[in-house]
Amino acid sequence: MRYSYIKPRKKSLLTPEMKLLFAFFSMSLFMLLSTYMFLLYKDAKFLEDKQNIAIKKSNLQKNIKDMEAKIAYIEQQNITSAKIFTQNSVLKDSIKNLFDLVPQRITLSQAKLLENGLVLYGITPNKDVYNFMLHAPLRSIFHRTYSSFYPAEGGWLRFVSTNYMDEKDLEDIGKEGIKDE
Repeated sequence: MRYSYIKPRKKSLLTPEMKLLFAFFSMSLFMLLSTYMFLLYKDAKFLEDKQNIAIKKSNLQKNIKDMEAKIAYIEQQNITSAKIFTQNSVLKDSIKNLFDLVPQRITLSQAKLLENGLVLYGITPNKDVYNFMLHAPLRSIFHRTYSSFYPAEGGWLRFVSTNYMDEKDLEDIGKEGIKDE
């Protein structure tokens, strides 16, 4: 007996609606997996960049410390050169003043600068010229002055004048020089 007016069709589990549903689900799943893989890749890349930046940062900090050390060394050298320049200028002025101090009638053959004194070698016409024209100004500068005379040709006298400053006064002069700077 027949209960239907149409011919029965074959029924399948994959109907066109189910095929469409599976296509949308598979596309959604593919998009989710590809997004997840993309995020994993970006996360790994971010961690690698972070490590590279940390290494660069430590290298830059090391370079900065090296540069600061070099700058400190250069500044120290600059201070030292300024002190040397100042000392040279003072020494130059002192030598110029010393030669300005020597009168024309007295001839110096040698001058030695000591740490706390001065030794002069020269020729003078007589002791009185030396005593009045050179010994008196030297006594006003130095604390202890000693002179010895030896006969030279032509009736002139050779002399050796040693002049010393006391250590305490040298320290005071050094402190005043530091205050001036």
